[in-house]
Amino acid sequence: MSGKQDLESNDSTTLTSWKKYLLTEIDGDKATAPLSAYCFMTGFIDAVCFSAIFVWCAFQTGNTVQLGLALARLFNGQHDYSFHIADQQALCSLVTFIIGASIARIGDKMGCKTRAWLALGTLIQTLFTMAAAIAIWKNGQTSVADSRADPAWTNTLSFVCVGFMSASMGLQGIMGKRTNTQFTTTVVLTTTWCELMADPQLFNIRRLVISRDHKILAIGSLFLGGFLGRALVDVIGSAGTLGVGTGLRFIISIWWLFVPGKATKH
Repeated sequence: MSGKQDLESNDSTTLTSWKKYLLTEIDGDKATAPLSAYCFMTGFIDAVCFSAIFVWCAFQTGNTVQLGLALARLFNGQHDYSFHIADQQALCSLVTFIIGASIARIGDKMGCKTRAWLALGTLIQTLFTMAAAIAIWKNGQTSVADSRADPAWTNTLSFVCVGFMSASMGLQGIMGKRTNTQFTTTVVLTTTWCELMADPQLFNIRRLVISRDHKILAIGSLFLGGFLGRALVDVIGSAGTLGVGTGLRFIISIWWLFVPGKATKH
């Protein structure tokens, strides 16, 4: 009887330890690798979307301006009331990006810097990427557009794909921002470029400067992601590339579980 109680006590202690481990906040200064991977995925996913329809599913500044231009056409004297396919795709991307970003509110309940949320949130991004891959695989259209006037994706399934990709980026952006590091959102790097150029230690190459070096790493990761994403699109197509992206995001979700926790202050 005593042995059974000891076993139950050990199980309870193990469960408590795991719960404490998962709900521990990560040390943002030691999360360079997964955050760099986030930046890589931004370039990787955007390469797929932009190659097909010339719309960014992560950079919503362009989509917002594009919708403003679409509205302006109503008043240019030519009475163009058509809702162009490019504008439809930009609107789809913007709306689903916002929806994905809203899902990040779950992290407020769990703790936005806990291992549990960072792993779970990235797993949700993985599922969104997988859904996008399946949608564009079933779509059957080509992966690369010849010109802006002739996008490669035009049917309903392509909108589903764009929606899931944009939602994954919206979720990633908020999760990256909440870690409060030099990588900022891991999605919008215009701000990162400005902060890098404004860094007082920009040209101090004789020592490591985290505020500068992490920004350079973020920009480099984004560039590498875009390069490899487009290279894969040319070889295995959009569906295959998004399949690879699904695998990469799953690895990142597991990665978060091994990031060191924040040191306890005594």
